[in-house]
Amino acid sequence: MSWSTIKRSPKRRSNKTIEASVQKENSIPHQLVEELQNDQLGENLDKTLESLKNLLGKNVDYFCRQFQMYGKFRAAIVYFSSIVDTDVINNEIMKPFMYVPIHTELEKLTKQNVVEFIINEAMFHNDTTIESDLAKIISALLGGEAIILIDGVGSGIQFTVKKIEKRSITQPETEQVILGPREGYIESLQTNVSLLRNRLKTADFRVETMEIGRISKSTTAICYLEGIATTELVEEVKNRLGKIDIDAILDAGYIEQFIEDNHMSPFPQIQSTERPDKTVGNILEGRVAILVDGSPFALIVPVVFNQFYQTLEDYSSRFLMGSFVRLARMVALVFSLIFPSLYVSFISFNPELLPTEFAVAVAGGRAGVPFPAVIEVLVMEVAMEILREATVRLPKQVGGALSIVGVLVIGQAAVEAGIASPITVVVIAMTTIGSFATPAYDAAFALRMLRFPIVIMAVFFGLYGVVIGVIFIVNHMLSLKSFGVPYMSPVTPGNFQGLKDVVIRSPFWWMPKRPAMFHPQNSDRLGKVKEVTKAPKNTLDPVKVGNEKWEEERPSGVSKRDNSDSSNDNFN
Repeated sequence: MSWSTIKRSPKRRSNKTIEASVQKENSIPHQLVEELQNDQLGENLDKTLESLKNLLGKNVDYFCRQFQMYGKFRAAIVYFSSIVDTDVINNEIMKPFMYVPIHTELEKLTKQNVVEFIINEAMFHNDTTIESDLAKIISALLGGEAIILIDGVGSGIQFTVKKIEKRSITQPETEQVILGPREGYIESLQTNVSLLRNRLKTADFRVETMEIGRISKSTTAICYLEGIATTELVEEVKNRLGKIDIDAILDAGYIEQFIEDNHMSPFPQIQSTERPDKTVGNILEGRVAILVDGSPFALIVPVVFNQFYQTLEDYSSRFLMGSFVRLARMVALVFSLIFPSLYVSFISFNPELLPTEFAVAVAGGRAGVPFPAVIEVLVMEVAMEILREATVRLPKQVGGALSIVGVLVIGQAAVEAGIASPITVVVIAMTTIGSFATPAYDAAFALRMLRFPIVIMAVFFGLYGVVIGVIFIVNHMLSLKSFGVPYMSPVTPGNFQGLKDVVIRSPFWWMPKRPAMFHPQNSDRLGKVKEVTKAPKNTLDPVKVGNEKWEEERPSGVSKRDNSDSSNDNFN
């Protein structure tokens, strides 16, 4: 039996030089690792362990154990105990090193071939690599791997034994549905990818990863369907992600701010979701999903505006029900944007547009209010925003009670104190409820922000100001693009197939093609539609089963199968 000699890089730095670089003051971790680029491990185990201790030994979870490998070689195992599975280390790594395999002649093992022997014939653990670069070994330790170092060998053996505590899969908190799955993302990237792969059992599903963040080294996954998503879109996503240069990525929202097209627009150009089923639905249409390790949200690109008032429930329920609920959401969306400004314009500039009886009732309600309508609206809007924010930050058990009590108490007190009229409270309440009906939080927040400038426009120009403000908003939305896709697609530029899923949710057999604005490589998503509304043979037809009156001679109460044929009567 023979083993080849392990090749080592000729370039080496002495351990003293390594220690000097480690001991530099005013350094941060990523800079220390960068200074060690291309430095190789030394063959002296004691000096290597001392260098690692100087760099990492101040951490309480840093663990180093020296032992005799096969009773012949001095070795040490190094890892961070807080992020590894110690049971795997004990049973799959350390145990094989204590007993020589029965088929091995110990005297033939040398320092030159022991590493290859361990990898090929002795090790139980599957995910094992050989590494001699010091900077890569330190990065591997920080990423949850264990390193075996052997005296006289200039290479370390890396074992992937990462184990991070994580919460269980629960129902999404921000996207509630009545009909649909109850699974939501968690902070583990591996678990989130498994939720997608469980729904996409196809070899065309692709998951590519890259690390973003100089210090955090956050693993980012790019998920798409090969053969459906365009190659240009996938390359553009990779290109934008590759240009991000920041210390740490703590959430998917960090990435969203870097890769969106228009950073100054209040409207989101990237959709975030914590629902795997929603992510899969978008991937099937030709989009790309981005997941970040440590974040329970996925980013979906590109997007169009109509996505933000659609939910998976629209497609899980019958199309009539889904269309009705979608129309209700669109009405609520319009309410949340322009209802307060319409009220201000009618009261301040255009009271003649109101019916006489209603105008008299409004005037009577505002009789004791010393402020103009715009002040009423702005005060109540600010109060509602503060109450909304306070409700979100409070514990769930307290937040619900505060929201109900706060609205009742503040509204009633404002009316009695003469700060606001009853009609103003009703208008603000309907506006707030309308903003809650918008499924996407970031889109609802954009509409909440835009209410205030439209109210100001209504103060100066009345109904004309409202119309001008809406025209400015629509014009801005028409100018937006998400990864090259027009934001108002498929309304403009128009697409007949896409329009079937904008205002209403058409039946599936009316939408055999994928949305054309994403230019999918395979546009067909529905095969040949078969007639399934009528059974070829209705075996439960009352005429076929029998409709005669029960007779005394038939104690079972079953009539003839066919009234016209008594020869087939077998129920006696």
